[in-house]
Amino acid sequence: MLVRYKFNPVLKPISKNWWESKAVFNPAALYTEGRIHLLYRAIGEYDYYISRIGYAISEDGYVFRRVSTNPVFQPDREYDKWGCEDPRITKIEGEVYMTYVALKKPARQGGGPPRTALAKTRDFKKFHKIGVITPPGADDRDVVLFPEKIDGSYVMLHRPHNWIGKEYGTAKPSIWIAYSKNLRDWKNHKLLLKPEEKWEEFKVGAGSPPIKTEEGWLLIYHGVDNKKVYRAGIALLDSRNPSIVISRTKKPVLEPREEYEKHGDVQNVVFPEAAVVIDGRLLVYYGAADKYVCVAEADISELLSQLLHQ
Repeated sequence: MLVRYKFNPVLKPISKNWWESKAVFNPAALYTEGRIHLLYRAIGEYDYYISRIGYAISEDGYVFRRVSTNPVFQPDREYDKWGCEDPRITKIEGEVYMTYVALKKPARQGGGPPRTALAKTRDFKKFHKIGVITPPGADDRDVVLFPEKIDGSYVMLHRPHNWIGKEYGTAKPSIWIAYSKNLRDWKNHKLLLKPEEKWEEFKVGAGSPPIKTEEGWLLIYHGVDNKKVYRAGIALLDSRNPSIVISRTKKPVLEPREEYEKHGDVQNVVFPEAAVVIDGRLLVYYGAADKYVCVAEADISELLSQLLHQ
């Protein structure tokens, strides 16, 4: 369903900037005032594998230019001192929020376990760190925020890796939904979407923040099979009650096929983290093989039609 941009990757490592000399991948994106703002994860060494975040912009969604030769966001707190990974950005009531995976311990040692933190920005260059927002004890990644409140509450999707077993209702890591009045304290956690198909049988996780459409909330997510191949899928959530899944793809909409997706720092990975809609076109930005930033696209009306009538 998604068609790759023929000149992928759109961002590659650059040797003159030490902090992004090894890998740039897993991007966040926001389309506003005629520009796409892209925040991307970057690696400059492999000994400790500390992630920092860079910033690039584009007018057409395909050709990006780096805004700074330095990272715009990096570790400087006790909870994220070993890495700031996998950003997602959402604009809510005029404020731009970024969720990111915060590592308290080295990535090579499992990260702490990883938790997810929140920050906010007005210019994509200076950020205010709000702090960790995922539940204590949860190995929690893939956190995305909805771009608007629902029934007066902020809404979050997250993927607590260790919330498995009979008491959680799922045998594999799954996507959960939760609600908050202040963006810090999250309650009413509910299992939303768990692995069903063979291509996602190991685990699933949210990709980009949900996009509001006339048919419901469009959610792009990733699924991992037992051979650790990462693919992308799409689900449609009810617009008034997003804890209801209306439909989801039985087959992946994007999977590793090209050389830049099959071979890199981690083999066989397409990892969607951002999506924007421009003139009816859905542009999905994804990390390829934990090495590059790429984009694939589709007509959003056709995509929704296929999703509803599969």
